Amino acid sequence: MQISDADRKDSVLRPILPSHQEQPPSGARIAEISRTTSETDVYVRVNLDGTGVCNAATGIPFLDHMLHQIASHGLFDLEVRATGDLHIDDHHTNEDVGITLGQAISKALGDKKGIVRFGNFLAPLDEALIQVALDFSGRPHLSYGLQIPTQRVGTYDTQLVREFFVALVNHSQMTLHIRALDGINSHHIIEATFKAFARAMRMAVEIDSRRAGTIPSSKGML
Repeated sequence: MQISDADRKDSVLRPILPSHQEQPPSGARIAEISRTTSETDVYVRVNLDGTGVCNAATGIPFLDHMLHQIASHGLFDLEVRATGDLHIDDHHTNEDVGITLGQAISKALGDKKGIVRFGNFLAPLDEALIQVALDFSGRPHLSYGLQIPTQRVGTYDTQLVREFFVALVNHSQMTLHIRALDGINSHHIIEATFKAFARAMRMAVEIDSRRAGTIPSSKGML
């Protein structure tokens, strides 16, 4: 049976209605972003001071699994819901989730007063060993040092790992370095990357009591 373009658009790009309408308490580092294009509808809500609760439904199972790693190991509460043109491939949805998550992180951080700013973590997963260092510098940059041996993990195109982090870096305004020190299993390499990223980000967004709410930069702004 032929599916018309209109029917396909209705079935793939269903509007996302945010489930959280309440206003966050004053001082809470919580943000939500809805982003709609002709290719995707994405909704992200992040609480940087959460407990690791995650609800991810992007239509890309492996990406959902990685978002759970970010929430669990970063202790962020994260809700991500997306619909997109998956009948073409996963690229647009994967990228737009990265964009929207980056925007939500940036919004939740606000002026970045009092944060540690830098984070660094070395995560092992069996034979894989991944190092992530990051800086909420206000200058987006990605140095990506992964060599993933297979083209796919399940149905997920492993080239999309880099595309996710490119999108997230550009829209969260962070500097991010990812290095693979060891690893031969694609799933292990990618999962260790997301775990190391989560722990490094958790370190960077922590409040430094010695800063007394000042901007963590000698320039006085980020």
